[in-house]
Amino acid sequence: MTHTVKPTSAVPYQATLMTAEELMATPVPNKCTELVAGRMIVSEPPGFAHGVVAARLLVAISSHVSANTLGVTLSDSGYTLFRNPDTVRAPDVSFIRAERVPQTRIRGYADFAPDLAVEVLSPSDRAGKVLAKVGDWIEAGALLVWIVDPERRTARVYRPDGTQSTLTADDSLDGEDVLPGFSAQLSAMID
Repeated sequence: MTHTVKPTSAVPYQATLMTAEELMATPVPNKCTELVAGRMIVSEPPGFAHGVVAARLLVAISSHVSANTLGVTLSDSGYTLFRNPDTVRAPDVSFIRAERVPQTRIRGYADFAPDLAVEVLSPSDRAGKVLAKVGDWIEAGALLVWIVDPERRTARVYRPDGTQSTLTADDSLDGEDVLPGFSAQLSAMID
């Protein structure tokens, strides 16, 4: 007996891209999510040490922002940086200058980059992925990005003009023109 096999049309696999709104409506319990070019990235929650450093930075920045009526400071808030396909990033700490704070309540993610984005590295963070985040924030309009590395006791500062600085624990994080008057010794944030 002979079997005839009909040719099948080869349909290339196309992953469905997600929008920022779909990400917001898709809870992933006990995980952290971001959206990169329409693809959901799921990661484990950061550890305790990461949380301590992020909280110190949040308190220091928030105290300065509040005392000087400079804007608003947020933690782990998502920002839709790009559309079609959508990219949503959520820095550990962010700051938005007063003149840019939306006057109406935003439901979902803000459709802009923060003025300052702060990322606290975890031991599992990979350099390429961190630099991709920096690139996204800067390209979307962030004016200053701090990458704080508690393990190496350093921080890197990135600016839209392409300049970078590396700080040691003895140096201070400086708000520059973005967060005027802010200064905090790095060691006080990471020790």
